[in-house]
Amino acid sequence: MSSTVDRLTDLFTTRVREIVPPLFGAAGEPVRPLISLAYGLADPALFPRAELIAAATQVLAYEAAESLNYAMSYPGLTDQIVARLQAEGVDAQPEQVLVGYGSGQILALLPEIFVEPGDIVIIEGPSFLGAVKRFVQSGARLITVPVDEHGMNVTVLADVLRRLAAEGRRPKFIYTIPTFHNPTGVTLSLDRRRQLVALAAEYGVPVVEDDAYIDLRFSGEPLPSLAALDQAGWVIRVGTYSKILAPGLRIGWVHARREIIDRLLMVKAEGTTGPFITRVVARYCADGRLERHITELRRHYAAKCHVMVSAVQRHFPAEAHFVRPEGGFFIWVTLPSGVSAQTLLTAARSRGAEFLPGSACFAEPGQGDNAIRLAFSFQSSERIEQGIAAIGAAFGDL
Repeated sequence: MSSTVDRLTDLFTTRVREIVPPLFGAAGEPVRPLISLAYGLADPALFPRAELIAAATQVLAYEAAESLNYAMSYPGLTDQIVARLQAEGVDAQPEQVLVGYGSGQILALLPEIFVEPGDIVIIEGPSFLGAVKRFVQSGARLITVPVDEHGMNVTVLADVLRRLAAEGRRPKFIYTIPTFHNPTGVTLSLDRRRQLVALAAEYGVPVVEDDAYIDLRFSGEPLPSLAALDQAGWVIRVGTYSKILAPGLRIGWVHARREIIDRLLMVKAEGTTGPFITRVVARYCADGRLERHITELRRHYAAKCHVMVSAVQRHFPAEAHFVRPEGGFFIWVTLPSGVSAQTLLTAARSRGAEFLPGSACFAEPGQGDNAIRLAFSFQSSERIEQGIAAIGAAFGDL
């Protein structure tokens, strides 16, 4: 007779029968505490604790009835999001914005309204698998377009779209992280941005622009978002407060055509996002406070990025290649020929440090073992230096 666990497993839907490993946390039990450069966590030293306490206190003092009862999301936060989009050149209106519980929820809802099993979704390689796994669970068939030092290779994308159109197949959407890409840290060039938007309009394929890091530019010239370049309504812009305020607030948003927003509301089963937390965030962000905070974040993360870049240049082999990011949280290092990321990870952990192997950023098995992702966002400058030195010594161990 089958065990209770087996009989229970038979009741689960196909897409959840296999347990997916957690997105965060190191695998296994390290011999000693590790300096983890694997995950893009925000630096808690930068959380505006006192200001958030003050904002929450004011909401409870003056808006308790509206914020603690069943109610819609606070429209004032939507207005702030619209204003920031308009300042970027996006023709946004409040009815085109939906606030969610982090951008992760939005990215999980999009396949609910677009993807039937077997439908095609185009992604970048490498990419943020936290989102891509949601597409896979919906039954999507993935087609990967490579990323180079200038972002998604739109020439390859054009070839893919042309071939699919000749076969009578139309992708449901293209998922991209154009600015300070996760995991590579690169930024899609202006010329490629224009080409991508034009291809979306030509082939009638939405582009999901995941712009979690766009506000964290600390060098180089700002580029227009895909949404700002879009004149035909094919770009779905996804943003978050996780990188510019605090991840634990779980506030993200999406800007898209009204037809898309209406259907996202249909599948957002819990309804609109909490009236209390949306009021707290809006009250904190008012009067230019958020923009001043972002300025401080840029300065802080720029310094940490410089520490990591300098340490990599000193401690890694000269054959290790990387593109210095102009913002965001990550550096992507292509390893010297013959060096395996998994093997290097084992050696690095024995020396007290870890990183994310590149294979964790590709949807297809067998890719990415020649690269690693390093996050400079969470650890202190001193621990970044120590962690990179340990990984550098691990190269010698191999």
